[in-house]
Amino acid sequence: MSGAGNGVTGRHAVVLGGGLAGLLAAHVLAAHAEKVTLVERDRFPDGPESRPGLPQDRHTHVLLLGGQHAVEKLLPGLVGELVAEGAPRIGAPRDIVHWQAGTYYRRTEPTTHYLTGSRPLTDWVVRRRVLAHPRITTVEGAEAVGLLGDARRVRGVRLRERGSSGRGTHDLAADLVLDTTGRSSRAPRWLAALGAEPPHEEHLETGLAYATRFFKARPADQDLTYRGVYVVPNPAQRRAGIMLPLEGDRWSVILSGVRGDEPPTDEDGFLAFAATLPHPLLHDWLREADPLTPIHGFRKTANVRRRYDRPGRRPAGFLAAGEALCSFNPIYGQGLSVAALSAVALRDALDDPRRTPTTLRVQRALFEATRQAWDISAGADKNMPGATGNALRPRAVDKPAEWYMTRLVARATGDPVVGRAFRDVLSLTAPTASLFAPRVAAAVLFGRGGQAPTEPPLHRE
Repeated sequence: MSGAGNGVTGRHAVVLGGGLAGLLAAHVLAAHAEKVTLVERDRFPDGPESRPGLPQDRHTHVLLLGGQHAVEKLLPGLVGELVAEGAPRIGAPRDIVHWQAGTYYRRTEPTTHYLTGSRPLTDWVVRRRVLAHPRITTVEGAEAVGLLGDARRVRGVRLRERGSSGRGTHDLAADLVLDTTGRSSRAPRWLAALGAEPPHEEHLETGLAYATRFFKARPADQDLTYRGVYVVPNPAQRRAGIMLPLEGDRWSVILSGVRGDEPPTDEDGFLAFAATLPHPLLHDWLREADPLTPIHGFRKTANVRRRYDRPGRRPAGFLAAGEALCSFNPIYGQGLSVAALSAVALRDALDDPRRTPTTLRVQRALFEATRQAWDISAGADKNMPGATGNALRPRAVDKPAEWYMTRLVARATGDPVVGRAFRDVLSLTAPTASLFAPRVAAAVLFGRGGQAPTEPPLHRE
């Protein structure tokens, strides 16, 4: 990987996985390799359509503000393209009826914005930009079945035509292989087959399941005084719900619950589950809604982190990114944004003129790009009833930090200072340390702030 940033020719990089993480990584690598090959199990659709390799693309997705900033660094103007294609832009807290910790957020002026277009739309808009690059080619309808090389260096990847049952494999030589095949990545086994050391895995899960359905917007929806509903779970409120707009005059509704409180995927059960949320707003809307799709369930929601950043007997020329490196409970809506932030981290590590971009150094930069989102997702999940996993191990600092965060969350709904700081961290635009800044800490510990509503605030302040 030496020579990064100087346009070295003759190098070939292979990216496994054609989702957002793979697309953005391929775009970055095209500045450092003569050729980048993107390998995808599916065949890409011509437009913003679902595909089997993205089982979550029938569920709610958001691009957080931190992710928007990252995408703009890589592909300037892309956020504008998403909006032009219909992706709604939602301001928080102004546009959302948001329940958390027993009260509602005041609907003051927005301090952050979310893009809530569908996953197929987001991938398509990014894909048409990235695949227009002359150095990027695709191999579609093929999957990786192993790595080439040895424990010291990866030299390529073995591919199999999808559905060929082990026959028809061929080898693709490469100077770099980057795995973005998602949470089901088989790279640990491939590394072990080379005689290398697979990464240690950290795991934390609550048994959370969710169910999503898309709905047609009705004329009556034009009279709504809000553009979203968000009921956040906590240890005392194990069920949650989100309603957000999609492109094409559609709405997305997702219901979720942890182990023992899973939402049903039948029509009557879905509606009955919504009736158990802390307020009837979402349930009442669903009673009159016009569904466009079946109800799709999803249960693979564990937080899983593969520690490729730690020293070990691993080959040069192999990297992991996206959910192949770190996957989060999807209910926190971080996946797309972390994919973009990771691509920026990859670019910065390869472009750094002060340091040779060794495999381990670049892998550590990719890991750091996931750290804050992991702390948010795993930090919240470890307090949920029935949470399991080896990442649950308590530390001495946890109890005072949890006490402070509980107080902060309670203050955030009514205090604009605390609320803004909290949203900035959740949006991945400010570091977690900013929650302990003097002004925020004073408001958390001593301030009274504004009175948080106890009933749904149907109008902006």
